[in-house]
Amino acid sequence: MRAARLTEAMLTFEREGERITRARGLSLQRYALLLMIRTARDGSTRASLAELRERLARAQSTVVELVNRAEDAGLVRRELAPRPRRGVVVALRPAGEDQVSAVAAELVSHRRRLARSLASPRVTARSLGGKRRSGGRGTGSKGVPPL
Repeated sequence: MRAARLTEAMLTFEREGERITRARGLSLQRYALLLMIRTARDGSTRASLAELRERLARAQSTVVELVNRAEDAGLVRRELAPRPRRGVVVALRPAGEDQVSAVAAELVSHRRRLARSLASPRVTARSLGGKRRSGGRGTGSKGVPPL
């Protein structure tokens, strides 16, 4: 039951994230890339391709393609790694910083709602700001009581 509520809450948050990022001309994947760069583990706001691969849970080729496209869009740039002076890190350009900041600001209330809902014993699409599905009062979309 808790797994179903968790899944529902996460899917609702994902839908809202998709709507907000699309309105800003970003995909969720590109937003995730920008966010992982901005919140690099070492606090530098620069991330290596290996870190991005790990944090995004994507193949190296996928991360390289995401970075290439974000670079072409003027959102990120590659730089030589400051230490040990070999390898490459990816940093945000001002346009990338503006985009990730705007989306993150718009998602604040949605993140809070998600956190509150996950802490409560009963999570529903309605409590997350979603629309109620048809199927009758107190039932799921196929007339089955919700978990």
